Amino acid sequence: MSSIYDRTDIYDLLEDQTHWSAYKKHWKTLLQGKNVHSFLDVSIGSGSVTLPLCELGVQLAGSDLSEEMIRKCKEKAAAAGYEIELKSCDFRKLSCWEGKQFDCVASTGNSLPHVNNDDVLTALEQMNSLVKKGGYLYLDTRNWEKILNEKRRFYLYNPVFAKKCRVNLVQVWDYSSEDTITFNLLYTFEKENQIVQREIFEEKYYPIKKEMILSKLKMMGYTNISVYCFPSYFKMPEFELVDWYCIMAKKND
Repeated sequence: MSSIYDRTDIYDLLEDQTHWSAYKKHWKTLLQGKNVHSFLDVSIGSGSVTLPLCELGVQLAGSDLSEEMIRKCKEKAAAAGYEIELKSCDFRKLSCWEGKQFDCVASTGNSLPHVNNDDVLTALEQMNSLVKKGGYLYLDTRNWEKILNEKRRFYLYNPVFAKKCRVNLVQVWDYSSEDTITFNLLYTFEKENQIVQREIFEEKYYPIKKEMILSKLKMMGYTNISVYCFPSYFKMPEFELVDWYCIMAKKND
């Protein structure tokens, strides 16, 4: 079954100006008082999450395993009037950025759980190697502990209108005995009361625990480790209630 990340025409259907404004507000809130001028997103995807940083005057760079996503990100950046450095590479081996360092290195879009926990730790080490002294490491992720506790299977999303069609998205999550969760994504396109197109995708995730991330950051010498709701302008509830969160930590000088 094909991956949603190979179909940028489908992947971005739910994104709009409201999301752009929300991401911009998220970064403005999170970076307030922090000396961040250069920013690398090692899972930039099509750029939806971090391109709004450009409006805040931050010099953005990005990489992603999917060349199709990089192509789409470059297209979106150009349409918005921004020129950013983009590379295609795996966040478990960031040699494509060798010799460069950034004020902040991030993995956005719940991307780290696409690989197993050992590989997540490797990715954090790779990210750390690109963070300037006194800089920041950032990630956002679904709250997998909440997901595993609740074990919900069905998720329905509000429809959007695109390509002269009403587009519906339903997700069905399969929980395996191997500590993985498979997201089944079903898109249907309706026109004149008929389904004229169906697209089905399957993505496997490896749940991660917050304490594993925090422990690794401490081992790498990070301080001022903060956990925020995602987006960060929302008040952080009790951890077991939050659906999606982000972590930002400062590297020692």
